[in-house]
Amino acid sequence: MLAGLTPDLIALQLFTGLALGAVYVLLSIGLSLIFGMLTVVNFAHGAFYMIGAYIGLYALSIGANFWVALLVVPVAVGLVGLAVERVLIRPLYGRGIDYPLLLTFGLGYVMIEVVRIIFGRTGYPFDTPELLQGAVDIWVGYFPLYRLFIIAATAVVLAGLYLFLEKTSFGLIIRAGARDPQIVRILGVDVSKVWLIVFGIGTGIAGLAGLLAAPLQGVAPEMGATILAEAFVVTVVGGMGSLLGAVLAGLLVGVVVSMTSLFAPEMAKVSIFALMAVVLLVRPQGFFGRAGLMS
Repeated sequence: MLAGLTPDLIALQLFTGLALGAVYVLLSIGLSLIFGMLTVVNFAHGAFYMIGAYIGLYALSIGANFWVALLVVPVAVGLVGLAVERVLIRPLYGRGIDYPLLLTFGLGYVMIEVVRIIFGRTGYPFDTPELLQGAVDIWVGYFPLYRLFIIAATAVVLAGLYLFLEKTSFGLIIRAGARDPQIVRILGVDVSKVWLIVFGIGTGIAGLAGLLAAPLQGVAPEMGATILAEAFVVTVVGGMGSLLGAVLAGLLVGVVVSMTSLFAPEMAKVSIFALMAVVLLVRPQGFFGRAGLMS
């Protein structure tokens, strides 16, 4: 098997890992954003990812195209997130980290069952947009165009999020609130509104990740359950609450899974947790996490 490995094949596999890592990044930055600001471990995040895929599927079924869905899905899922934060999570602030954790854990199952009732238990295929079908030559071989699009779309989202957080007054409030919400309150800022918007942004990005992943894996009620565990691994490896850590860890995990699939396919899923174990042994708070953040 090793004799058949060429530099071009390894390079193509690395690009495959980056595309997979891009999906991990989108899902994980939502988790990290919500935890870093609200200190909420959102176990319903995978369900929001799944909802995004189903809203995209429904949009296509009523005549919209994929590009319209790219705009509609994050907004629609973000609005669902706003409602969840305002009605269900907000009353639990100040009661300890376990309360919203347990609530979102149960909420994830409720959302899955609601989708099963509406759309059925069987999965659906999700066609790759016609414009993004086929493969392109990337010098080391032909690579699926849609996977390159996922990498590019993730880069655009990250650039937009960076500009929002670093270059706007509201972004400054979010960063300040993540470090010391009490000081922000003293300055007269309504922190509850900030938390509401942050939760909506985080869930909206998760919905976008679900839509982007749909052509690769199809759409099914359980699609968010497996990837949620992997997204938490990425978040822990990068450091809870660290957006930079989520980006670097997401790409790293994607590459590790992809390369392991090349050399030992049966170990691909195990490699994710092996990587987490090694990182936590060396640095318990992850790459860029702050020690004691969970306490």
